[in-house]
Amino acid sequence: MNMAVFPVPLALPGDDSWLEARLAAPGGLAAVPPGQMPRLARTVGALPGLRLIDLLGRHPASAASLAQIWLGAHPGAPESFAVWFNLGVALLQAKDAAGAAIAYGNALLLKPDLHEASINLGLALEAQGKPAEALATWRRALPAEEVRRVLHMHLGRRLEEDGELEQAAAELRASLLIDPDQPDVIQHFVHLRQRTAAWPVLDTMSCLVPEGELRRHAGPLGALALFDDPAAQAEVGAAWIARKVPPAPERLAPAEGYRHARIRVGYLSSDFCRHAMSFLIAEVLERHDRAGFEVFGYDASPEDGSELRARVLAAFDHHVPIGALSDEAAARRIRADEIDILVDLNGLTRGARLGVLRWKSAPVQATYLGYIGPVPLPELDWLLCDRIAIPEEMDAAYSPAPLAIEGCYQANDSRPLELPAVTRAEEGLPEGGFVFCCHSHHYKVTPEMFGAWMRIVRDVPRSVLWLVDDGAASRRNLLARWQAAGLGAERLVFAPRVDPARYRARLALADLFLDTAPYNAGTIASDALRMGLPLLTLRGRAFAGRMATSLLHAVGLPEMAVAELEGYVAKAVALAKDPAGMAGLKAHLAGDAWATTLGDAEGFTRRLEAAYRKVVK
Repeated sequence: MNMAVFPVPLALPGDDSWLEARLAAPGGLAAVPPGQMPRLARTVGALPGLRLIDLLGRHPASAASLAQIWLGAHPGAPESFAVWFNLGVALLQAKDAAGAAIAYGNALLLKPDLHEASINLGLALEAQGKPAEALATWRRALPAEEVRRVLHMHLGRRLEEDGELEQAAAELRASLLIDPDQPDVIQHFVHLRQRTAAWPVLDTMSCLVPEGELRRHAGPLGALALFDDPAAQAEVGAAWIARKVPPAPERLAPAEGYRHARIRVGYLSSDFCRHAMSFLIAEVLERHDRAGFEVFGYDASPEDGSELRARVLAAFDHHVPIGALSDEAAARRIRADEIDILVDLNGLTRGARLGVLRWKSAPVQATYLGYIGPVPLPELDWLLCDRIAIPEEMDAAYSPAPLAIEGCYQANDSRPLELPAVTRAEEGLPEGGFVFCCHSHHYKVTPEMFGAWMRIVRDVPRSVLWLVDDGAASRRNLLARWQAAGLGAERLVFAPRVDPARYRARLALADLFLDTAPYNAGTIASDALRMGLPLLTLRGRAFAGRMATSLLHAVGLPEMAVAELEGYVAKAVALAKDPAGMAGLKAHLAGDAWATTLGDAEGFTRRLEAAYRKVVK
């Protein structure tokens, strides 16, 4: 582990050829005649620091003499610590461990934070048969545990932001090994393992965090893909809220409500921009019945200059930017506007302004669309859903209380799509083989579902599985499992991220969409059905595990939602081997099945308004 502080060329140019000759001669500097010592002192003393360091490395037998002469000529030179360090390297290479230890010690006196010197000093002590002193040296060089914990945490945070997911997980793991009681670090560590397909996700041995704590602090988004249980999801959400969103000191809205000629509905979001939520909600905002509703938009979103953002903002009767306001100031603005129903469109997702909701700035507060699961915030009254996504008998498992919209819960945009022409060849897909696909984020993919997909592809000759490319780490891990199962790499195809129009167009190239569970596809599932791509889902217990079932019921394909994993595998294989059956599914979707159901934005808006009228005060 000997390390040079300043790497230099093996030979630097200079006018010291005489010195080079003396160093190369037998005996080195020890053989310099006494009469030439003054010349030696002048020559060595005139050397630049980097030149000296070069000579120390190339002539270890004379290193001590060179360094002694140079340091005597340059007392207090800024690079003295580096000279001592490199002298130590030379002496240790020359098997002079005692001399090396002295040199490293001097380097540390001049630069106490030179950790490389501490490492090498320990090695020099160890070489002298002093293991206890070596250990003590290394321990002194370590930063305090708390400092290391925080450093690893910040390294992980920054690496995650930069997309270096595996490195980020390694840093967060190191932080947890120092202190496992870090809920925020646990949340990001678990979700990073989901995003990189590092299975098992809840790996207690990798971080020494008890499984119960990994589960409890898995984070609201991660929980939807881990647990098909609304109670477990709610426990994770409640723990997150308790840490992040303290109660407000008062509730602002009158419990009895207001008396307005039109219902004032306010939509609160940080995603009024080029975001999946806005793709879904835009037309609803435009189609609200202005005779009965006055629409406010409380906007904490980034200004991305997109056409979608401009469209959404234009759909509000009143656009109220709140991104620069505190939670209290935003809540008081909402109270001043006398909003009858405040609809949060984030839930427990990034950018949520739950602190605004804690002030209870409207007499009725609901959450919708952004987060497909429990949001156990006491100030929320309703979770908008439908009776397939949350059957009535499951109501007690949810907080806030479910408020069912007639039909399917999901809003959609019915505007005609302008799509580019795409081909299988351009996407790297076989022209004649059967293409199974799933273009959901990889954090939704579980080992059980991936195992089922591998069985399906194995049983269908000439078939491929077409996944979205969600990063190098997950791609590598999924491919490794794929090949370990004996499947050829050419049968697992990754689709690069593309613009929304091309993403939708290429869905039509596949034959069957294989949904994830326990966290189904939502927006992507609706897009697949719109593009005429049949979808097979595994019907779960929780909202997130039943949303694709709701979509399939809406378009008239309830048989494509199955209850058991074995049935899911069997149905996928059977369909792939049944051209007539597949043709029937595609013919059904090729008509107006989507347009008259999920795509009926006018009808959906009226049903949503009916739900609002049921609960307005």
